Amino acid sequence: MLKVGIIGTGVIFDLNVLGYLNNEDVEISCLCNRTIDKAKDKIKKFKLHKDTRAYSDYKEMLEEEELDIVEILLPHHLHADAVIYAAKRGVKTISVQKPMALTIEEADIMIEECKNSGSTLSVYENFLFAPHILKAKELIDSDYIGDPSSIRIKIAMGGKGGWKVPNGANLWREDPKMVGGAKTGSQVLIDNGWHAFSLAYWFFGEEIEKVFAQTGNYKGIDAPAYVMFKYHQKHEHLVPQYGHMEFVLMPEMQIPSNYYPTDEFIEIIASRGIMKINQGTSIGNPMSNSEIFAPIIIIRDGKVETFNEFEKDWKLSFINTTKHLIEVAKGNKEPILSGEQAKYILRFNLAAIRSSELGNEILMREFP
Repeated sequence: MLKVGIIGTGVIFDLNVLGYLNNEDVEISCLCNRTIDKAKDKIKKFKLHKDTRAYSDYKEMLEEEELDIVEILLPHHLHADAVIYAAKRGVKTISVQKPMALTIEEADIMIEECKNSGSTLSVYENFLFAPHILKAKELIDSDYIGDPSSIRIKIAMGGKGGWKVPNGANLWREDPKMVGGAKTGSQVLIDNGWHAFSLAYWFFGEEIEKVFAQTGNYKGIDAPAYVMFKYHQKHEHLVPQYGHMEFVLMPEMQIPSNYYPTDEFIEIIASRGIMKINQGTSIGNPMSNSEIFAPIIIIRDGKVETFNEFEKDWKLSFINTTKHLIEVAKGNKEPILSGEQAKYILRFNLAAIRSSELGNEILMREFP
């Protein structure tokens, strides 16, 4: 049985823990939170084993425990140090939340330390495991709509709705040195935006040649934001491939959601058809019952097809990601995002942020 330790028991813990529950392959041995009572509360809330231990210092936890998997659910600026310490303690499978690090230099050190210790570094990306998004990827890879040429990802951020986040839980995101990205911090592009950058890279399987971005400033956050990019075209395609991301604000809009008041919409145009992928974070809300917002809509050969037979709940993307991570720890699968792959997404992400600061197009081959 694999022994698991989780560092950080904030709001997102409630989703990350689900894939471990009632799983005979794993045992949650310990939790860590700077405020130890919060870790103890999670042990009670999720009815973890009575012997599950709580720590207030993750270094003490890693010194005391023999763990097979460590999940790191900490603010961005703590990712690198926690991964490096876990690797030096010989933890074989280390999962860290997005973004993997604040800088490319940090990412390089994390990768090197894991390589030296024989640890597998996996960067947690739940969107790639949402049931309808997995199906969309399968259809694209099977040439169902032909050769993709364009992707547009729209992230709609509502001002109302969703779960209640404790006061003060997000204060660290207001500190540029903690959240990272731009000199003044990037609460949108490097944080929530990471998912869109990951999807753009994963769907097409091509690296990025150049990127241009513009961002606004709404109450101190880098939004609305628009990112345009061209793929490198390592493989031959019928039409050059381009992409576009939009991070839009709707401060008066209530988005009914069991989680954050945010939703995602993706459009992929290919040589024989158009695919629309509706909803992400808020899937399962009243919008999901409308035919025009079916999880997948395909226009192909003069016909419109809908794919609607999915269990609609964002938590499934977390459960599936964790189950995949367990298989990685068992040696049966490779991480969905290895350290090197996640470092590339970080470069893509930081290049867009840098472009927005300079007002210039960034060529990826010239970006450090």
